[in-house]
This record gives sequence, structure tokens and C-alpha cells, in this order.
Amino acid sequence: MPFNLKGRHLLTMKDYTPAEIGYLLRLSFDLKAKKRAGVKGNLLEGKSVALIFEKPSTRTRCAFVVACYDEGGHAEYLSKNDIHLGAKEDIKDTARVLGRMFDGIQFRGFKQSVVEELAAYAGVPVWNGLTDEYHPTQSLADLMTIMEEFGGLEGLKLAYVGDGRNNVANSLMIACSKMGVDFAIGSPSSLFPSEKLVSECQEFASESGSEIVITEDPYEAVRGADAVYTDVWASMGEESKLAERIELLRPYQVNAKLMEATENSHAIFLHCLPAVKGNEVTEEVFESRNSRVFDQAENRLHTIKAVMVATIGKL
Repeated sequence: MPFNLKGRHLLTMKDYTPAEIGYLLRLSFDLKAKKRAGVKGNLLEGKSVALIFEKPSTRTRCAFVVACYDEGGHAEYLSKNDIHLGAKEDIKDTARVLGRMFDGIQFRGFKQSVVEELAAYAGVPVWNGLTDEYHPTQSLADLMTIMEEFGGLEGLKLAYVGDGRNNVANSLMIACSKMGVDFAIGSPSSLFPSEKLVSECQEFASESGSEIVITEDPYEAVRGADAVYTDVWASMGEESKLAERIELLRPYQVNAKLMEATENSHAIFLHCLPAVKGNEVTEEVFESRNSRVFDQAENRLHTIKAVMVATIGKL
């Protein structure tokens, strides 16, 4: 095994070097081929993982559960109603209890500080399945999907259009800047990513040779893009803002005209799902031959499996 990632957390994509991310992606492809061949694995045999969910989930929950099963492990789902996390019990106390019973902990919720506190006290690897700030397992699946389409990553361009400071946009900017992918955000200035994160990613980009562009013009953002990405206009917990977001983000809808503005007939469309068709993307683009959204959804399984195998598995 060229990289020893045993015992490592995944809290943001900042936690891993480009070489380590590349290793996780190669492992993901190997595990996908293994599953496609119908080979039952044992790399997580004897391992149990706790899945803590403050927010509901389709892809994240199913990916962790099936990934564990595929490699002989056990996943225990714990909703916010099943445990006392941060209510009757301190987060650090819950972390220390679960860390003595489980080999790894996944957290999907609101505050990044919660997943960081779990990691500080659990004594076992903690994986961020989504917080308000970051969604690292999603960006791994996105990179894998782009690699499947184009055979690599370096020299490509990904454009993200819509809410430019949400967890998906943040994680994509980190991942692309580390892996040599040019990255553009087309967003209203009120929804630009934080200057601090942009500055950090500019440093990553200077090392990888990629470029970051943040613009209010969605057409400028997508010009020359190999992949166009969007997400819902109001993330979980922001439902009260939906009406104002629809008004603000209507010019950023991914439609046929915006896809044509890439000037690249091979440009693919990406979305982390679930999608609100008619808002951030039209039905036409979502169902087009350029759409790879269900490849992304499947690749959540293979990349999440790779993270668990690399950090707690038998390799």
C-alpha cells in the first residue's frame, strides 16, 4: 500500500495531499471494478461504524451502509432522536463512548465544529458526511466521475454556478485547486465564497498549476468548461430563504443556453442531488446526454468505501 491512511479523519478535503487524494481515487476505481465483477470483499470484516445523522440523506446513508456490507462490515444508523449528541450529553462524551464501541464514525449535520469535536475526542477515524461548510465525500465522487469521463483531471475546467458559498462549492474549490483542475464560480457577489477559503485555495492552485475564477457572470464562468455543476438554491436549514434565493439566482439556472456557452459539446452536467428541476437546472439539461448525475450518485458508494477501507480497513 503506497499510502498509509490508517487512523486518518476526513473532515475537509484540506486534510489530504494531492497524492493521497489520487490514491483514494485509484482505490475507488479498484473497488468499483470489484463490485461490478460481483466480488464480495472482506476489507472491513469485523469493523463496525456509527452513522450519525442530524440531516436526512439518501446517497450518503445508503453509500455508507452498502459500502460496509460489500466489504464485510456493519453500519449502525443513529438519528438525532436515537442518541443524546449535544443535548443531554456533551459532544465530546458521545465521541468517547462511540469511539470505544465503533471503529469509525460518520457525521452528517449542521455545524463543522461538531464533526471536528467528534474527531478530537473519538479516538477513531471520523468522516464528514456533510456539514454546512463542507461536503468532502461528495467532491471525491465528483472527481471520480470527471476522471471516468475524461480519463484524468489535470488541465480540465469545472464551473460551478449558483450558490457559490455552500458546502459543495467550498469542497469542490479545495479539491479542484489541489488536483490541477481549473475552477470557476458564477454566483451573485452576496453568495461568493469566503475570502479566507479562496486565499487558501489560491495557494493550492499555485502548487498544482490550476486557476480559480470567481465572477458574477455565469456565462463567463462556464466558458471553456468541461463540466458544469450546480446545486439546490437553498441548502438544508435554509428553506426560509428559498423565495429570495429563487429571485436572486434565476439568472444562474443551468439551461441549454448556459451549457452552449461552454463552447464545448462534450461538456458534462453535474449535480450532487436531490435536484429541484425548474430552479437550478432545467429538465432538458438534467435528462440530456451530457448529464452524469447518476454516475455521480453511484460513485458516492465507491469513494466512501475507499475512504473507509483506507482509514480502518485491511489493506
